[in-house]
Amino acid sequence: MARLPRRKVNMTYIANNAVRKATFRRRKKGLTKKIGELTTLCGVDACAVIFSPDGNQSEVWPSAEGFQGVLSRFQNLSEFERGRNKMDHKEFLRERIEKASNQKQKRQRTNREREIANLMSESLKAGGIYQNLNLLDLGDLRLLVEQNLKQVDKALLDNNADHPPSQ
Repeated sequence: MARLPRRKVNMTYIANNAVRKATFRRRKKGLTKKIGELTTLCGVDACAVIFSPDGNQSEVWPSAEGFQGVLSRFQNLSEFERGRNKMDHKEFLRERIEKASNQKQKRQRTNREREIANLMSESLKAGGIYQNLNLLDLGDLRLLVEQNLKQVDKALLDNNADHPPSQ
């Protein structure tokens, strides 16, 4: 039987108490299942402490003894090792912002290259360069023309090497 795609979950507080409790139970079960799969498939130690929404009880997975073993191993690590892969909200957001900024710069660079290529194409069609270009546009256009000339020179050299002139 084919699985239906899941709909996007609205990440807001669930106001209805019964629905919230049912969601908690269902997601807690799914979380513990995923941790179990991770430990089995990858051969790693993992544990979880899940507090109930009413605050009366907590659940430790896989068991209190298993949890103590994992916690002891973690506490025996050096401070450097413990914090090596640790990420808080600020670090997470900083990385996301940096990634988005890099993507934005890459897109701007690509757009600029396309703009200059279009400008060169239009100039060739018109039979000359537009008079209202600023220095930045002219400089970028010059760089593109130089790159294209290098490619033409290389193609000519490659072509001459493949087909030496006949005498």
